[in-house]
Amino acid sequence: MNNGDKETQMIHTTYREAIREAMREALLQDERVFLMGEDVGRYGGAFGVSKGLLQEFGTEKIMDTPLCESGFTGAGIGAALGGMRPIVEVMTVNFSLLAADQILNTAATYLHMSGGLFNVPLVIRMATGGGKQLAAQHSHSLEGFYAHIPGIKVLTPAVLEDARGMLWTALADPDPVLIFENTMLYNMGGEMSANAGAVDIDTAKVRRTGSDVTIISYSASLFKALEAAKTLSQEGIEAEIIDLRVLRPLDDVTFLTSIAKTHRAVIVDEGWRSGSISAEISARIMERAFYDLDAPVERICAAEVPIPYAKHLEQAALPQVEEIVNVVRRMVRRNG
Repeated sequence: MNNGDKETQMIHTTYREAIREAMREALLQDERVFLMGEDVGRYGGAFGVSKGLLQEFGTEKIMDTPLCESGFTGAGIGAALGGMRPIVEVMTVNFSLLAADQILNTAATYLHMSGGLFNVPLVIRMATGGGKQLAAQHSHSLEGFYAHIPGIKVLTPAVLEDARGMLWTALADPDPVLIFENTMLYNMGGEMSANAGAVDIDTAKVRRTGSDVTIISYSASLFKALEAAKTLSQEGIEAEIIDLRVLRPLDDVTFLTSIAKTHRAVIVDEGWRSGSISAEISARIMERAFYDLDAPVERICAAEVPIPYAKHLEQAALPQVEEIVNVVRRMVRRNG
């Protein structure tokens, strides 16, 4: 096979496998990299992402930890300060609140508090989002909360290439990076370039071009927005879809440029509406693109309730394709 063939070769993989392969290659290529967290070793991770890595790399590289998020996140910070490149897996995002002091008061502030002397090159991965009937304590979408914190980067990869490539870039970053992996994406399969490489962790992406409305989303909600856009297209409404990918730093240039073209904006965010990342995005649009708008900004968010366990109630509490279609249809026809 020549190099040209290799560059175009496609492989079928899943979101879960893309992350696992990224970790595997990082472990092979950089002796400083190791993975630690609850059940990441013998069990293979709560969502099966690290399955098989313990057998390949051993207990010095794949470390099962006690059930103490504050403790092992703090250990990860110490290892990063000592020159290692730790990947800390927090089982689900709600458990990260037990490590919030370490993340907010230590990892995010250490460079500042040390007068620029010490970086914390730490990567923290965690599962997020609802839809799997994991009930109120295990279905949070807290990415917007962490996006509020200076000193860290917040990534929300949706597509396979980002799931794989963003981890590599995060491991090379000198500062703490949090990666939020939506549980509904782990089984998602698709085609990806065999030599897909590192992905930048600074910019949003236009996933679909359109002229009538800009739909801004990220993570699993991106695919609901894309599905809604197909339905709307059949009615003559062309939606431009923005995949934020990164919530901090927030690439507002990409969505503001789109809004200058479409003159309408809808934000789809699985987080709760009050104080959400969608509120921040809406504020930036109003501050910097008010005169580009032909209609008020619309937000589609999770219902302001603990996420229910019952499937029909859980689905009702989360943004859905039909709701996106109805909001856009009403917006465009009212102001068309």
